[in-house]
Amino acid sequence: MYEGDSKAAYHQSVQMLSQNGAYSDGVSRATSPGLSSSPNGLDLEKEKRYRPRTYPYFKLLPYNVEDESERNAALEEILKQLYIAIRAEDIAPGAVHWTRELRGWLSLKFEIPRALRVKLAKLYYMLSLAPGIDATASERFESMFRVLTKRRHYLKPGEDLILDWRPLWKEIKQIVLPTEMPPYQSSRKRSHKNIANMCSYAYTYFDPRERKAMLNEILPYFSTSEITGAFIVMGALNFLMPTRPSPDEPGQLQPEDYLPTFFHLWSLVNRSKAFDIVFFDFLSRIARDSLTSPHIKFSEYGIFTKDQSDLMFTALLRLTEIPVGQSTSAYSSVVDTGAGLGIYLEKDKRKNPLGYSIARWISMSLSPACLDKPGSILSNLEGLMESIDTFYHPSNQGGWTDMLAQIVFHLQDFFVMRYNRELNGELDTPPERRINDELKHRFVLSLREVMFMGLFSKRGKPLTYFYNAIQGLSYLEPDLILPGALQRFYPSLQGLVEVHRTQSSLVGLQMIANVMSKQKGFRCHIAALLELALPGIDANDLTKTYTTLNFIQAVAYSVPLVDLTKDLHDYDGSLAQQWVQNEMARMEESGPNVSINYETELDDELEANIARSSTAFFGDFVLSLLGKIFTLLENIPELSRVRSGSPEENVINTLPAALMPLFVSLSPEIFDKAMEKIAAFVSGHVIHQARDAMAFICNALCKANPEKTLKRFVPMLIVGIRNEIDDNNAASDRSSGADVLPRDRALVWHISMLSMIIVHVGDTLMPYKKDLFDIAVYMQEKCRGIPTVHISNYIHHLLLNLTLIYPVDSNLYEPDILNRGIDVSDWGQNVRPNDLTIKWHLPTEDEIAFAVELFDSQVETAIARLTNLISDTPSVSRKGTNKEWSDEVSRNLSQLRLILSGINSLFDPEYASGQTNGAHQSNGNGLLESDDDILGETAEDDSDRPQFHYHAGYLLDKSSSNYAHIHKLREDVGHLLSKIHEFLTQYQEDDVACFTALYTAYRTWITDVGTERSAHTLERHKPYPRPLLIRRAGIYHFQRAKHNSTTRKRSELDSKLLLDLASSCVSLYRTLIGGRSLVVPQLLQALRKALDTNDFDRIKGSIYTLYCSSLTKAMAKDWRYAPDLIKLYIEVASVDKPSIQKDSNNALYGSLLEFGRAMESYMIIDQDLLRPFEPRDDCSSRINARNQFLVKRRAKVEAKKSEVALELIAVRCTIFIHNAGLRLQTLAPPSFIELAVRGAIDEHPGLRNGYGEMFSRILNQIETRATYGHSYQNTIEVKVDNNDSNWTANFLSNFTQPGLPEYFVDRDFPGWLASPSLFTDYDELETSARMRIGSLLTPEWYKNSSDRFRMQYAMLLNWTFNLVHTGLATATLEDIQELIQETFGDGSDKHQHRATSEILAGLLLSGLQLPTKLRNKVWSYGVPIMLNVFADGLTPENNTYWMTCLHLIISGKDPRQVREIVDSLSSFRLDMSSHAAFKESSKIQLLEFAIQDAGWHFRQEKPILENFLAHIDHPYKAVREAIGRSIAAIYRTRYYEAFKDVDTLLKENAAASSLGIKPYTATPEFAANIKDQRSKTVLLWLDSTLQSQECTQLLDFFPDVFMQELLHMMDVKEDPELQQLAYLVFRHLPNIPIRAGEDGPFISALIRIGKEAASWHQRLRSLINMQAEQQQQLFDAVAEMLVDPQHEVRMGASTTLAGMIRCSPVARQIHQALADNPMPKKTPGTGTPVSSNINVIRRHGAVLGLGALVAAFPYATPPPYWMPEVLALLASRASNDAGAVGKTVKTVLADFKKTRQDTWITDQKSFTQEQLEDLDGVNWKSYFA
Repeated sequence: MYEGDSKAAYHQSVQMLSQNGAYSDGVSRATSPGLSSSPNGLDLEKEKRYRPRTYPYFKLLPYNVEDESERNAALEEILKQLYIAIRAEDIAPGAVHWTRELRGWLSLKFEIPRALRVKLAKLYYMLSLAPGIDATASERFESMFRVLTKRRHYLKPGEDLILDWRPLWKEIKQIVLPTEMPPYQSSRKRSHKNIANMCSYAYTYFDPRERKAMLNEILPYFSTSEITGAFIVMGALNFLMPTRPSPDEPGQLQPEDYLPTFFHLWSLVNRSKAFDIVFFDFLSRIARDSLTSPHIKFSEYGIFTKDQSDLMFTALLRLTEIPVGQSTSAYSSVVDTGAGLGIYLEKDKRKNPLGYSIARWISMSLSPACLDKPGSILSNLEGLMESIDTFYHPSNQGGWTDMLAQIVFHLQDFFVMRYNRELNGELDTPPERRINDELKHRFVLSLREVMFMGLFSKRGKPLTYFYNAIQGLSYLEPDLILPGALQRFYPSLQGLVEVHRTQSSLVGLQMIANVMSKQKGFRCHIAALLELALPGIDANDLTKTYTTLNFIQAVAYSVPLVDLTKDLHDYDGSLAQQWVQNEMARMEESGPNVSINYETELDDELEANIARSSTAFFGDFVLSLLGKIFTLLENIPELSRVRSGSPEENVINTLPAALMPLFVSLSPEIFDKAMEKIAAFVSGHVIHQARDAMAFICNALCKANPEKTLKRFVPMLIVGIRNEIDDNNAASDRSSGADVLPRDRALVWHISMLSMIIVHVGDTLMPYKKDLFDIAVYMQEKCRGIPTVHISNYIHHLLLNLTLIYPVDSNLYEPDILNRGIDVSDWGQNVRPNDLTIKWHLPTEDEIAFAVELFDSQVETAIARLTNLISDTPSVSRKGTNKEWSDEVSRNLSQLRLILSGINSLFDPEYASGQTNGAHQSNGNGLLESDDDILGETAEDDSDRPQFHYHAGYLLDKSSSNYAHIHKLREDVGHLLSKIHEFLTQYQEDDVACFTALYTAYRTWITDVGTERSAHTLERHKPYPRPLLIRRAGIYHFQRAKHNSTTRKRSELDSKLLLDLASSCVSLYRTLIGGRSLVVPQLLQALRKALDTNDFDRIKGSIYTLYCSSLTKAMAKDWRYAPDLIKLYIEVASVDKPSIQKDSNNALYGSLLEFGRAMESYMIIDQDLLRPFEPRDDCSSRINARNQFLVKRRAKVEAKKSEVALELIAVRCTIFIHNAGLRLQTLAPPSFIELAVRGAIDEHPGLRNGYGEMFSRILNQIETRATYGHSYQNTIEVKVDNNDSNWTANFLSNFTQPGLPEYFVDRDFPGWLASPSLFTDYDELETSARMRIGSLLTPEWYKNSSDRFRMQYAMLLNWTFNLVHTGLATATLEDIQELIQETFGDGSDKHQHRATSEILAGLLLSGLQLPTKLRNKVWSYGVPIMLNVFADGLTPENNTYWMTCLHLIISGKDPRQVREIVDSLSSFRLDMSSHAAFKESSKIQLLEFAIQDAGWHFRQEKPILENFLAHIDHPYKAVREAIGRSIAAIYRTRYYEAFKDVDTLLKENAAASSLGIKPYTATPEFAANIKDQRSKTVLLWLDSTLQSQECTQLLDFFPDVFMQELLHMMDVKEDPELQQLAYLVFRHLPNIPIRAGEDGPFISALIRIGKEAASWHQRLRSLINMQAEQQQQLFDAVAEMLVDPQHEVRMGASTTLAGMIRCSPVARQIHQALADNPMPKKTPGTGTPVSSNINVIRRHGAVLGLGALVAAFPYATPPPYWMPEVLALLASRASNDAGAVGKTVKTVLADFKKTRQDTWITDQKSFTQEQLEDLDGVNWKSYFA
């Protein structure tokens, strides 16, 4: 709030700042907050940021910018106003506005000192989490906090800024642990997305010394009994825990202290994908942040141990979900669905891709220590890539493809980032950990093969990853990547392979062009590659054309197309041509693994001469390229619509982008040829659909050399235009429709070309000013119809060119290099931003005079014409059907609009706001005392608040005649527009074309002042070629100009035009152009009138304007208009027209749902964080006045809201009543309560829901008042004796004790993992008097509602029963009992059950909150009814109702609180004589519910288990299934850890091993139970257990107990169900994680079964699990199974072996077997068939083994050296064998052919002629012919 004098003084200071620079009060500013200055500029820079800015923004502008003191003065004023706003609790609009202003200040690249940044970061962190601040405002503050802390080069975590993690933890608890927070705070909850955003920035600044406190606070919530706890704890720790190492001090937790515990927690939740993702994110961040800390141990595994590293690689393989053999997914959805509220703590997968975390861990763990140690991170990475490389092949794609591509991309990306940062000193890595050349070499080699495979993928997303990967890898090791790339790309460009490979090659070349241009030898290939790429420009394949143009652009940015051979007398182009051909032949011969090292092979001088020689073709290339482009343009189809994203549009947009750097880089001789070719094409062709593309090409040409281009084109085009108008009568009359007439196309073609060569080309067009001016006037006089739009556009461009400040420098090199002459050494060199010199266009006096003259003449003409057209005697008649008058008006309006927009930079926002001579209008001086003003203050817009302006090179002198003249013309235009509006409204209301043109003119008139709002600019981030660096300076200038004209004050003329718009917004033809609170009364009046007269069109226009635009939110906060807005909305909703109903519904859910919500009545702001910003002068009077005003305003608005709510009660509009009428302070008026209570039993289901929600809200508010009225919270503190080793045992035994306990424990987690020092539980508190509601709760109310209840009503009933119990309701407990009897009736109908179960749920829940005596009375009535139903009344129809009812009552409760139900369910025993299978299974299911809900607190399991195990062979399937699940549930909930505190947990895990303590060790009792059982029930139990987190409990039983038995069960053909169950369980086995070194027994059992089992089925099935394991002894076993007597086992062994073969030296063994076992010849007479059969089996085994070898490398190109020999051997020796052997050979060869289709050209070179002939016989040639 700024009162009279202070506001005037303030405006004066702002004006001084924006016009003259600094304040002139001469006061030292050394004491202002954080704004101290340093005499040394460099020191000052270091005080602001650690890494100096690379781009000198201020230095490169063509005008002087303000100095440091001016910026600081502005900043100081912003901070002062921010301080006042926050102190006065003026959050919105006050603090929000000044936050935006501060953000604007920062966005102009101004820097604040670090100390001040720290204070601001703390302030905004506090504000974004401060209770009581409106959600929208806190989002703005949170966004500002992110801006302040985003970059590490401003603030170093831990050194500069430390934040407190507890406020964020409190917010997280609100979301995921609501039971742990004070009751009734849910309305304060923030969005989980906001919290996630805050955490991702804030966690870096949490103090690592607090890690212990954090673990103490969060870890005790961990539990797998209620698995949600585990997800919540890990999610919260991943969000909050700082990953930077603690200082090297005693007592601090270092990674080796806490990592074993985290690995232990990981092993507690097996088979969960979400858990794996969280751990990779968390552990990889620890790896990144520990890399630079010398005191953290670092080995070949990074900061991890070997076991930890191996476990993470195993998890990585799991996450890729690569299919291994026939085993199912390693993840179980059962575990992840248990995440519950923990799902809110999952990070956004798009912002945190999994591949990113994996790559971060590997890249940040690499060091030279990895190089010579087996098992290191590097050798594991190499092994991983080798073993999964077939999954990268384009022919082998699946769900894993994207993930694998992502990993490769992020690996190279992280590695490049780390390498660069270590090189430039930004990353302070200890020397022994730094990346060295050998490490870099090995790393690139490990990714090379898979990257090349993926590069030819057929799917878009992975391709993008691989394209970026080749760029990064070629940057790291050009000699390793470029030879292979060229070897693959040359054949692709020559068209020898599939089309998609050509496209991939072009994009690949685009990515490596810059690297190639700098590399010795490789750069000599560039000219040849350009030549080969030319055919890619093809109108029949626009996607390929697009990629070709991108490649040419990439080359042009790196290599100037200058012929360097003219100085070489001994060389011409043939030297390079010959050399390239030799190199291509060499690559073809060497194949994909070609190795080239030009550094050693080529002499420097010779190489430079070859490169120079290659430039001889550049001239021909450019002309051929233009020829290709012209052919393309002649054949390109017309665009169907703009911005469709079609290939045509992509090509047209890419053409100028590709040709711009090309034209700039041409030598003068080649440029002249190119220009002539283009000029000839433009003058000799008219290709209408390619008009824009051609115009852009001309623009690119002109920017490259304006003098030459204008000289050639301007006269030519002007002659062309005059010829078309004079000779062909082009544009001589009006044309209808949107298409250009064929007659006019040549004219439009010429105008378009002219428009585009005179924009952004600087002052070079001044010599042609007379010609350009005359042709403009001439065209305006002569032309009609559609061409006029193009003419106006030409004038628009001309004005922009004359009046804007912009760079006119697009050269690739600095002037000194160009003067010296370009040589090959300059190829690919980028200019450093600090060495940049930019040639700017700064308009001269002459240009401005010319612009004003042109503006004047055009405006005068347009005004004269328009005035004539709206006079009584227009020159064109308004009558008639051809709409000529309308066309004339809209054409002239369009002309006016474009002219105004063209000269926008000369308009002064201050003058346009009516602020002349420095006299600021002070709208709203003093306190806004009238009621209306007070009600509307928040809705005022930012334009009424002061705003800082900075130098942006404004061109006109404010005292000059031109300044006054153009502003007067602008005002004349404004008045004319208003007159036209009046005229059209009166006479031509249905003339849509005119209104549309008028409104666009309005928008331009209002917005385009000082900057053209419609101009869109983009900034790109890459290592910039010089033209893009220059563009950045241009964008920065534009940003400054835009900042100054973001908002301005409204002048009187602005107001008049806005009111015109408002009246049109509700006209018959509605439009949606912005308005402000000024226009609202008029809009509301118009809607009222339309409703009275049932004018549907105007009602519709009003809905769009008032309820669906940006006005709505502002009006809903402005209580001068809000009541009318809402009352009219309710009337609109009852208009009987479907389209209006639809629009009104959209409006409700769009922006009205929040209407009338309570304003925040208090806010908690930490004044200590605000104090540093206190200004020197005393602002207390302003703060107090502002605060009083806000308090007064709040009171008035709230009074107005309750008044509106009372009025709305009459129309029963629920949604707005409970927003506006219900308040914590005053609750609700009686009529409101009555409406809600009666409405809750309304006949209409929709209304019933609405009123039911209202009723619940009222009851909730009553509870809240009572709770906080008595005391904040009454808590019971339970002290935990950490020294008592029996504390947990006693704690659990209490759950079985009869009688009333000392306290109830309604949570699952206390004590499960580690005990906290104390835990709290809330007492239930008495509620306040609720007489009014009680009086309405009559027996009739309950009766009315009984048969209509839905599930949510059980909770509403719970509330109402509280009133019954306390005697406040008219109905009594007896009435309710009567009602239940009546409702339940005889229990024969499912609806009776539904209603009864819901009423009982409400009744029993309400009983839990009562004193014991009353509680027992309620429960003694309700529980027997429930238990009777459980005993005899359950049917398949009503089962779910009672299950839900039971869950509602016992979920989250201490079993002792619901003892009657739990005891009754626990006493269940199987009745073996019963044949009611459903009844028995339902009871078991209810018991399972009770056990799962009670978790580890359920202690009555022993008799139940004994009973179940005794009858585990129950005859009925449904009962067996229920028993199986229940046994699994019992054992799952038996496990707990119960460390006495977090310290002990950490120490014991660290002592156990680097992976922590092994969890889920089976107890002897469990082992005994498992070993003694054999039945289907056990299989169900195992199936349930193996799919849940405690599956590792069963590992010990796999080898001896399960596997043989399961295989046997699979052979029981008589019982298909048993077979299927056994198979399901068997397939789970290999997915269970086994710790390193503990897999021996499992593997031995697999081998034993594979070799010795009597049934061949068992031997075959053992292979399923072998496929998922990798051990040397397994390979040998599988190799031996190749000679199994059974054919199917042999085939299975071959498939298994193919997957495992890389790691085993079995090739030689199989080779030998084939030679040793010749196929037996059939001899007549008798023989011994047995030995003959053995030979066949052995021979078949050998063939299968060789087949496995071939199949193991399906995509290796070229094939491994031994493979041709193997294939030839199979073909020559065994393909003609009879039976299975011959068939197998043919299959192997056919599969080999199938996978080699793409690469056969390369692969066949690996075979000798003899070998190829051997293969001929097996249908070979025909396939590839």
